[in-house]
Amino acid sequence: MVAEASEEPVGDAPAIQTVQRAATILQAFSVERPRLTLNELTADLSISRATAHRYARALRAANLLRFDVGTATYTLGPQVLAMEAAARAALPIVTAAEPHLARLTRLTNLTSVLSIWNGEAPTVVRCMDDTTGDVRLSVRTGSLLDLTRSAQGRVLCAFLPTDEVPVVARQLRLSAQLRKVAEQVRRDGFAVNSPEDFGVRVLAAPVFERRRVVAALAVLGTSAALAGVAQATAAQTLREVARELSEELGAG
Repeated sequence: MVAEASEEPVGDAPAIQTVQRAATILQAFSVERPRLTLNELTADLSISRATAHRYARALRAANLLRFDVGTATYTLGPQVLAMEAAARAALPIVTAAEPHLARLTRLTNLTSVLSIWNGEAPTVVRCMDDTTGDVRLSVRTGSLLDLTRSAQGRVLCAFLPTDEVPVVARQLRLSAQLRKVAEQVRRDGFAVNSPEDFGVRVLAAPVFERRRVVAALAVLGTSAALAGVAQATAAQTLREVARELSEELGAG
């Protein structure tokens, strides 16, 4: 009880301390740790369980956290998704990429997708659907893509600096097959997803800002539409548009 009394309740804490603690709770969640118990939040904050509970309750009231009674775990709430969407829309690369996505879709008659690295996985920030064909394919903005199976993830594995991105370094260290794929991506300038889930094939190429990869530009279509000569033609167009976007961002 003494330890509890020594900590200030949320309502009386200085504004800066309150914001810092709330931010620490939200930052504790990640792709690898999407669900956390109160004990795990308490450990991350280095405060008492009661204090962590008061912060979690306030964040739930603001829809920034959700609580699953069945598993007794917290997850990020719907308001975080709304804020994330607003943040993505404000990214300079999204604005810069818009005309290139439109051109890529027009030239290939395929859906085009822009994804960025969120620190742990590729995240879709813009999707421009092709509406000319009988089959319409789309990807939800905000979708997290598999690091080793998606074409976008393979592009990032090939070009992200491993000394700065431990998750990529670990995957490459553990998989000789992934190292071989990354070498081929660097050689060919594009990647292909594997396996082709639901008969959908994805091609992705890197987008650079100065000398650093900042995104993956992709096209997706059915396996039948992206096969043989059609795939080679789409890959060439994809590389050209990705290069043009990179040049606009200052790649040299």
